[in-house]
Amino acid sequence: MEKLQYISQGNTRATQELNIHKALEAGVKWVQVRWKNAAEKELAELCKTVRILCTEYKSVYIINDHVELAEQVDADGVHLGLNDQSIKEARQILGNNKLIGGTANTFSDVFQRIEEQCDYIGLGPLRFTDTKEKLSPILGFDGYQKIIDTLKERSIEIPKIYAIGGVVLNDIELLQQIGIHGVAVSGLITALPSSVNEIKSVLK
Repeated sequence: MEKLQYISQGNTRATQELNIHKALEAGVKWVQVRWKNAAEKELAELCKTVRILCTEYKSVYIINDHVELAEQVDADGVHLGLNDQSIKEARQILGNNKLIGGTANTFSDVFQRIEEQCDYIGLGPLRFTDTKEKLSPILGFDGYQKIIDTLKERSIEIPKIYAIGGVVLNDIELLQQIGIHGVAVSGLITALPSSVNEIKSVLK
């Protein structure tokens, strides 16, 4: 599984498509389409286009929240928040060969996601970010450390956890020392697509 996931940004279909295209051109190999508050038809059209783009760039492609849409456009999977459709329901619709990721903010959430057998966990936020509405309580590095330590204390195998929420280049080394598998990045790559190579070089 790729260690860098790009989460798309943009308030219009054209902006979303442009940002995703730039990220792919810069070397991103895993895209999550996230476009909150989009009109259903506009989101569907964007997702069809991104399917073509990600095939062209040989990139993994998942969609935030919309399980049925992911099935319709043959995306590689979905990412689900804690208040979205359940992992089990998504698995029934998409089958066993699609990626299903789940959000977590606490140890309890992480344990729930492990029990639900999702393929990876997006744990965060690391710090404040204005790219997401209704931000959960900020974890900081200490928060990640405590969760990883608790998993170890209970002899629970560490799942593939991706840090999310305001992640910048200088965070990555410490996050990996803590035991975080990878990072999901939105703002940094959108603002500076050329940062993809630097991020990849730090990710081990």
